[in-house]
Amino acid sequence: RQLALPIRPRDDGTGLASLIINQASFEVVETLASQLAERLRPLELDLIVGLPTLGLTLAAALARHLGHRRYLPLGTSPKFWYSSELSVPIASVTTKAERRLYIDPRLLPLLAERRIALVDDVISSGRSITAGIELLARCGITPHAIGAAMLQGTGWHNVQAPALPLWQERVFGVFTTPVLRWTEAGWTM
Repeated sequence: RQLALPIRPRDDGTGLASLIINQASFEVVETLASQLAERLRPLELDLIVGLPTLGLTLAAALARHLGHRRYLPLGTSPKFWYSSELSVPIASVTTKAERRLYIDPRLLPLLAERRIALVDDVISSGRSITAGIELLARCGITPHAIGAAMLQGTGWHNVQAPALPLWQERVFGVFTTPVLRWTEAGWTM
């Protein structure tokens, strides 16, 4: 199987293969979720926690492939019932605006004493995933696994999460893509 992804040029002369999972066909989403589920199945996870926005698409499909009845979505839209104590700043490669990551306080009982995976569609800079790790830590939860469809470059390898210093050792991805450089010959690795 092959997946043709567009290259998105960045201001620094690099480019990234772009997976916008909620623009992909159902077949692509289901295939990626199925492949990630096979990698995570041996961990006997109890719950999938999805990062907004695009990680929610993968998290829902992954939970179904693992036979779960639900998944737990995190959010960036500040609902009136969210608590600032249960939020952290979040940043990503694709969104420059300052945002906060929230968890719905009424969903906290679903996390208690559960083996969870924190899931996003892509891990690139590592900033979104580490925000998720830090938010879960505020809830007394440490993810057993970190899942993504695409691992983009290696920049995320050195990003720190104080609540889980060696989080990179828990990462499971379906495929990897390099950061590309623009040359006179076109995009190269």
